Amino acid sequence: MSHTLICSPTSPFVRKAMVLRLEAGLQDRVALQPVATNALNTAPDARAANPLGKIPALLRDGDSTLIDSRVICRYLDELAGSNLYPADRLYDVLSLEALADGMMESAVSMVYEALLRPETERSPAWVEAQWSKVSHALAALERGDFAALQGDLNMGQIAVACALDYLDFRHPNRNWQADCPNLAAFQKTFAARASMADTYPAA
Repeated sequence: MSHTLICSPTSPFVRKAMVLRLEAGLQDRVALQPVATNALNTAPDARAANPLGKIPALLRDGDSTLIDSRVICRYLDELAGSNLYPADRLYDVLSLEALADGMMESAVSMVYEALLRPETERSPAWVEAQWSKVSHALAALERGDFAALQGDLNMGQIAVACALDYLDFRHPNRNWQADCPNLAAFQKTFAARASMADTYPAA
């Protein structure tokens, strides 16, 4: 079965799947189909693949299309047998991935508020409320509240690394590393992986 990932390199949710694709050696089995899309101007290919218009979406030749990054990543992991969702740590890994996804959702929402809303309709208080969610998640990760951040490579770690890079990419003035030295060290080490370097978003 052939697969095509509907993607945009600047989406942290897409990047999770792209990193997994490289880590699992699925380059020959999963093609990339880039689209230019956002919440106000949905790309036709994204809408055709997912009624919500969200990416990533995974087209499977002769089978149903998969939507939502966590669904897609779980499927690709099973397809490759890469064990990034290890059975003995499954719920720890899923919880860590969910936390990272929540960080991404808030960080992306902040970008949309700045770029897609007219200036007179923007809410600084709402932006700071979104950042509060991110900062509480960062603090929890810094404290070591999520055990799956340690140990062998897993999907939760990939998701966190993508979320942290997105913060630097879109919100560089937040300087989250100043309060999270342990997490910053994790990010620096993880960034050395070829899969991360090859998928870092371009401005």
